[in-house]
Amino acid sequence: MILCCGEALIDMIPTPTKSGTSGFVPHSGGAVFNTAIALGRLGVKAGMLTGLSSDMFGQQLIDGLQESGVDASHVIMSDRPTTLAFVRLQDGHATYSFYDENSAGRVVTPDDLPGLSPDVSALYFGGISLACEPGANAYAALLAQEGAGRAVMIDPNIRPKFIEDADQYRNRLNRMIALSDIVKVSDEDLNWITPGPASLEEKAASLRDQGATIIILTRGSKGPTGFLADGTEVNVTAQKAEVVDTVGAGDTFNAGVLAKLFELGALKKAKLHDLSAAELEAALAHGARVAAITVSRAGANPPWAAEL
Repeated sequence: MILCCGEALIDMIPTPTKSGTSGFVPHSGGAVFNTAIALGRLGVKAGMLTGLSSDMFGQQLIDGLQESGVDASHVIMSDRPTTLAFVRLQDGHATYSFYDENSAGRVVTPDDLPGLSPDVSALYFGGISLACEPGANAYAALLAQEGAGRAVMIDPNIRPKFIEDADQYRNRLNRMIALSDIVKVSDEDLNWITPGPASLEEKAASLRDQGATIIILTRGSKGPTGFLADGTEVNVTAQKAEVVDTVGAGDTFNAGVLAKLFELGALKKAKLHDLSAAELEAALAHGARVAAITVSRAGANPPWAAEL
């Protein structure tokens, strides 16, 4: 099982009403939730570890996990509210306003973490859950305790406005990168993590020097680039799509990459160190293909395997 560890929330998506003004419709979302849902729909055994509320939105998120075949046995329930993210769409691109104070997802501590079942073979971390404390510290502790024998992927998906203490965040993120096998970053993420005039390729190499095995760099319409443990560069062309919006695109891409590596029997620590260029190319291409379907429809609505 690939256990996705991090936020699940409600995206409030603007939708036209009969009066002509826009209202907001609640859609299940969150970067890590989206990846878990996409994995489940792609037919990969996936689970979710997160804090969920007992309120109506928490039940909506539980229902969404179950409907997509995602195991929810590692979910931590509480009576705190669900995180809400109000979405603004401009030319198909999404920006967010978050309401997250004292939420069920944010207030997760190391003491709340459940024991991991033996069938958890890989861990996935990402999103705002790596920036917002105390939950961020809980996920870092989980990786430190459970990551040694499992394949680990991280997508920091950095949003600077969530980072209250940049030095503390960098230190925690650097510790997690050092324990990871795959780190996926956008060009904006990489420039934030490693500021300065160096090239993106040089900055990606610095993440490998920290301990990560494989670096995946996304640059929107330019397509993803992967760097193997020995520095070999693999490039894949972006899939063409009629973009409705970009909500959940990167999260779905991550699921496509993980799903293909799982299918190839390559989602294991030892195997990732020896991954071939052809295997990485196949994983990146699958991620791009899955993401292209997601951006072609409204909201974070990943495809099912049959749609591929």
